[in-house]
Amino acid sequence: MIFYLSCTGNTRWAAEVLSNATDERLVFIPDVMSQHEPYELSKDERIGFCFPVHGWRPPKMVREWVAGLRFSDTDRHYVWALCTAGDTVGEAMDIFCDDLSRIGLYADSTYSLLMPESYVGLPLMDVDNKENEARKLQYSAKLLQEYAGQISGRQCGEHHIVRGRWPRINSRVIGHIFVKRLVTDRHFHVEEDRCIHCGKCVSMCPVKNMRLTSDGRPEWLHNRQCLTCFACYHHCPRHAIEYGHRTKRKGQYYMR
Repeated sequence: MIFYLSCTGNTRWAAEVLSNATDERLVFIPDVMSQHEPYELSKDERIGFCFPVHGWRPPKMVREWVAGLRFSDTDRHYVWALCTAGDTVGEAMDIFCDDLSRIGLYADSTYSLLMPESYVGLPLMDVDNKENEARKLQYSAKLLQEYAGQISGRQCGEHHIVRGRWPRINSRVIGHIFVKRLVTDRHFHVEEDRCIHCGKCVSMCPVKNMRLTSDGRPEWLHNRQCLTCFACYHHCPRHAIEYGHRTKRKGQYYMR
């Protein structure tokens, strides 16, 4: 069983590759947020987790969901986790493994995967140019095959994490501020002259934090569920969604 969260498609791609390699079923975390019954595992079934890194931390949705996660039996089941990021991941995996330990799970192996950048919510932060995007995808495809072999073989003690410089400061200090101040839908708005009322932004929101008004205009629900993942922004075919003034003239990216 592989539980995953994906916003612009990077993590979905990685989860699908690993699902095909291990013949494990995929479970999209937003679809099971309200499930409270323990999961039943088949004999020797692996338990895998795939998630994007937001502000050098696991997304708040993932952390909240893990806190309530239960299995009927976890003895002798191989556990692994993989995170995706546009750069370094700091202590994101450490935080995630601490969350797992609180429910009695311990990761046998952990991985990080460099993927094209999608966070555009701060000055000077933009998507990768096409050359860097292609380079990252090519490198990650090769690396993911190595990870798949290790996970298929249930190898333990494999910890391939690109923590970067100052991992603790990035995750514990800057990451804390990021979650408190920057994970919000308050700054999103629609440029009316560009919007074609197609509804794609609404359909691509992984947490269902958007809806269409009676005239077909998208709006955010302001229900504190927004991950500020920019899935709505990146999937808009007319670049009609902006995040304050921070996304003006910036690029778009999602895994096709």
